[in-house]
Amino acid sequence: MDFWVSVGAIFVLICLSGFFSGSETAMTAASKARLHGWEKEGSKGAKRVNKMREHKDRLIGALLLGNNLVNILASALATSVLIKIFGEAGVVYATLGMTLLVLIFAEVLPKTYALHHADKMSVFISPIIQVFVWIFAPFATSITWLVRNILKFLGADVSKVSAGSHTEVLRGVIDLHEGEAQEVQDQRAMLRSILDLADVEVEEIMTHRKNVIMIDANDPVEKIIDDALQSPYTRMPVFKDEKDNIIGVLHVKALLRELRANAGVHAHMEIEELAAEPWFIPESTALYEQLQAFRARREHFAVVVDEYGAFMGIVTLEDILEEIVGEIDDEHDVSVSGVRRQANGSFLVDGDVTIRDLNREFEWDLPDDEDYSTLAGLIIHEAKVLPEPGQTFTFYDFRFDIVKKQRNQITLVRVTAPDLKE
Repeated sequence: MDFWVSVGAIFVLICLSGFFSGSETAMTAASKARLHGWEKEGSKGAKRVNKMREHKDRLIGALLLGNNLVNILASALATSVLIKIFGEAGVVYATLGMTLLVLIFAEVLPKTYALHHADKMSVFISPIIQVFVWIFAPFATSITWLVRNILKFLGADVSKVSAGSHTEVLRGVIDLHEGEAQEVQDQRAMLRSILDLADVEVEEIMTHRKNVIMIDANDPVEKIIDDALQSPYTRMPVFKDEKDNIIGVLHVKALLRELRANAGVHAHMEIEELAAEPWFIPESTALYEQLQAFRARREHFAVVVDEYGAFMGIVTLEDILEEIVGEIDDEHDVSVSGVRRQANGSFLVDGDVTIRDLNREFEWDLPDDEDYSTLAGLIIHEAKVLPEPGQTFTFYDFRFDIVKKQRNQITLVRVTAPDLKE
């Protein structure tokens, strides 16, 4: 009779051990974001789990204390029973048998299940765990205090350990996102771009001054109207005498309203009066800050200047949105990607294509340094010379063949990715 009572007790203790092991895994592996969402939806269980995880040392200490307690007790009972049956050899049999039973049924099995159902399991068991934490709290707190002081004595003060950047955690989760290739690639690019907004400066995405369509206030009104109508854009900077002297921003709607108000007669139109006051921003402005500024001012257009006040280019709200969602083309956009895929898998890339666009489009890992932002800038920075057509360079496992150069500007490069190099 005593034998079967002991066997039954061992069985119960192994079940409790499995419960503690699975609970430890579920409570630590449960998604913080998902539980937070459930709590906002009114889940009391999720709220209970989040509250217990605020004191993780006490939670883990209580679970480990309970787990070790039942494991040791089960092993002691098994040893006692088997010694009575097999004598001294019972110690060996008890050790082997309990190791196998605990490993399979009290560790691997419950932890595997808990790992795959962590969120739901943690909510379900939270009332029971709360009771155990309350019971073992004095012992767990004492053990935690002792452990912390021992570690502090050894030079490892865990109170100074940071949980790490939440942004880094998000980036890791994004990289683990899996699914259909193209769809997932687009989603990953969008999510990464959102996290990068605070680290990317306006100068990296602006339209450079050499590519900006501008209006000369000294031109005849007829030419200004023709230039505005032929432009694919609705807003254009207006300069006077020299391009660094930006005096306003002309909106095509303002021009059309003035024409209609004057019945199409434009002899007395003053472009300087029609142009809105320009909004100047420094080239070092972060995209996140500029996005918030666009929203606050309810404007879509800004003129970018350097530290000396020289005109560098323009940036629009659409430019920032395209950094997140990719290119947004309308019926008036001139689509010039600057990248052509070749039959052999290499790419012909214009020198002014940005490194960010290449990394985003093809999931490359080319460095995007503050000293440069374009492909041509990367090559010059790494080569330390101004390359000539026909030269080949290899950086970061990529091969760059210089195809064309105009004056001192690299205009076309053949790029061969690492997976295509022989």
